[in-house]
Amino acid sequence: MKEKIKILCGLIAMVVGLLLPVSLLADNTETNSVVVTIDNFNFTPPALTVSVGTKVTWVNKDDVPHTVTSDDKLFGSRALDTDDKYAFTFQNPGTYSYYCSVHPKMTGKVVVQ
Repeated sequence: MKEKIKILCGLIAMVVGLLLPVSLLADNTETNSVVVTIDNFNFTPPALTVSVGTKVTWVNKDDVPHTVTSDDKLFGSRALDTDDKYAFTFQNPGTYSYYCSVHPKMTGKVVVQ
């Protein structure tokens, strides 16, 4: 009986040892992501610099609808109600200016390096 328990414990330790690096890698994998808050008729931060492959998520915290619309029409959201989100992943370097189509004086910029 003791021999079977030793074998079973050895097998469990081996399986855990094989799986542990994979699970640690999965838990430590960080995705590039940034949040821009829409509040008080402003994008915060109004300008940000990110690396290629970064996902930017805009969250509307105002009590009125807003959009996120790029000047070059590369990306654009529908009207976002309170707590709605819109995300876009930037795949190419460049400077991307955007605004709210409902309130065009609201502007922002993402610089991708």
